[in-house]
Amino acid sequence: MNFKNIFSKKNCGDKCIEIKHDNQIDAGPVTRKKMEELIKKREKISGKEFDKGYSLIKKYPRSVSILGSARFGNDNIYYKKAESLARRIVKELSYAVVTGGGPGIMEAANKGAYEVGGISLGFVIKLPKEQRINKYLTDYVIFEYFFSRKTLLFFAAESYVYYPGGFGTLDELFEIITLIQTHKISKTPVILVGKEFWTPFLELFKEKLASVNHTIDMEDTKIYKIVDSEDEIIDIIKSAPYRQE
Repeated sequence: MNFKNIFSKKNCGDKCIEIKHDNQIDAGPVTRKKMEELIKKREKISGKEFDKGYSLIKKYPRSVSILGSARFGNDNIYYKKAESLARRIVKELSYAVVTGGGPGIMEAANKGAYEVGGISLGFVIKLPKEQRINKYLTDYVIFEYFFSRKTLLFFAAESYVYYPGGFGTLDELFEIITLIQTHKISKTPVILVGKEFWTPFLELFKEKLASVNHTIDMEDTKIYKIVDSEDEIIDIIKSAPYRQE
């Protein structure tokens, strides 16, 4: 099994950076020695990612992680909502805003924080397709691996705000729900913005998972909450316990 990782950065104008990651895999038999080499290589890379990410986030002890689709443009209603909320988080609470550092909802949240002089952080993942780092970051770290990136996204946030998104957003949502459900992290506000989008998912969880198949407890459905009122979201974040105390 041969791995060829080709990374390149290039300016795309007005402080925007594109990251290109071509990850080619030739499948085939792999020796134990080769497997050990691959494991050591990945351990080394992930260790550096944790160090860089932690060094960044520890400088900002109060933060809110905002997540959602990378595909929304600035004319999308959720883009506008994320931008507005992030602006208020900075102005009213003085918290850092943390995102995946890319386009869409990530850009919107970073923009809202950046334009009012706030701390606007990005944990950026390298992807097989070109991934654009948005221009509204005060600092960022680039990650090779999703697991180390997600760990840092969830490391110390006082609240998590999820806007509509695709598989990546759902993966990040299930990750934080599972961590809270299994008591790996303390209970922390998980806020879902967009009643029309999220309601069918939550009804499915209650009916198929809790009521019919009993694969979760009904109590688990209280981990998250749909909130479309910006004032209420600010109040929830303000009332959330300071996790690093």
